Amino acid sequence: MKSSTKKILFSIDLEEFDIPEEYGQTLPLKQKLETSLHGLQKLEVLMDKHNVAATIFTTAFWATHYPLHVQNLAQKHEIASHTYYHNSFRTEDLRKSRETLQDITNTDVIGLRMPRMSDVSRTDVRSAGYLYDSSLHPTWLPGRYNHLNKPRTLHQNDGVWELPASVTPVLRIPIFWLALKNFPLAFYKILCKRILNHDGYIVFYVHPWEFADLSGHNLPKMVRRIDGDALVSRLDDILSYLAKYGIFATHRSLIESA
Repeated sequence: MKSSTKKILFSIDLEEFDIPEEYGQTLPLKQKLETSLHGLQKLEVLMDKHNVAATIFTTAFWATHYPLHVQNLAQKHEIASHTYYHNSFRTEDLRKSRETLQDITNTDVIGLRMPRMSDVSRTDVRSAGYLYDSSLHPTWLPGRYNHLNKPRTLHQNDGVWELPASVTPVLRIPIFWLALKNFPLAFYKILCKRILNHDGYIVFYVHPWEFADLSGHNLPKMVRRIDGDALVSRLDDILSYLAKYGIFATHRSLIESA
């Protein structure tokens, strides 16, 4: 990379609040959309406080319900694709989502992150017009995936830049959203600093719905633990800490400096 300045790549997976449906609870569409909106508004206050330029991976479905809000987000942050819907996927959704988001924001959408960090064909990603994909989590999550043999940092894969979520060197301890909620704060900071010092950048992400009150939903304890304003406070602390060691930047800026 051209710059030696450490980069903090904070991203948001902006989607319909459908995780309770994975555990048998059906929610009305209005609630699924508004829960994410309310959480996003809390995150916007926090990002403004810390002058964070983030990458927001949004489903086109959510964006079509709040186009003016997404347009405003695009003035400060990178808008990228989280495909069209969060709970279903067809190959044509890759292009459809990108084109819909470009129409809404009047900006070029070059980045993708699949819902639940799912695998996706490099050929399909490239054909849909994306320059990078941030769907790889190069760690082991029981019941989800085992990517311990995959590259841990930015690399090219069949004509597409692949920007994995950050994990620590050697042991590949993840710092994704569940780690932010469940690891002791001091330990989480140690992991983040270790990654920054070793890689020169860090990629971590949250979902807006995490910043709502989750106590009334049928969710595992590790998902419900530290939610709402308590999670806002924790993320506030983390952003303050990371700002001492680097600058906030978008995924796009890292790709362009590679």
